Amino acid sequence: MLRQRLSLFLAALWWGGITALSFLAVPLLFASLGSPAVAGPVAARIFSLQCWAGLLIGVALLLLLRGTQAPGGDERPVIAAEALTTMGFVLLAMLLALLQEFGVAQKIVTARASGGDLRFWHGVGSAMVLVQWLCAGAVLWRLGAAPAGQPR
Repeated sequence: MLRQRLSLFLAALWWGGITALSFLAVPLLFASLGSPAVAGPVAARIFSLQCWAGLLIGVALLLLLRGTQAPGGDERPVIAAEALTTMGFVLLAMLLALLQEFGVAQKIVTARASGGDLRFWHGVGSAMVLVQWLCAGAVLWRLGAAPAGQPR
């Protein structure tokens, strides 16, 4: 029961964090500060922190979803079939966060400095954040629908 509640809490924190930061705080930064040159580095820092928070939450969720010990003294954890799909959403979101942090973010910095295709890389980064948000939402939805004691 504690494992299920903690998983649900972490999923809610993850989805809510992406929602608040990506869809509220960052647009508000650009609207309030007026200059993309001023707001851009702050937004980049927020996305970087969001990436690392998502990775930490993702690891915690994977550990919580991995299951319980098999009966009969087997030391290997048992993973419910429903939990595998949820774990897949967690892993996909974590992979996208890493790609965004170490790939797309660097392309945005390079494009800004060299006059490259900044619009394209911002679009790719935005799409990655959207998919991470959808994955975190799917995890939250599945965990919220799980019967007591059975993570999905």
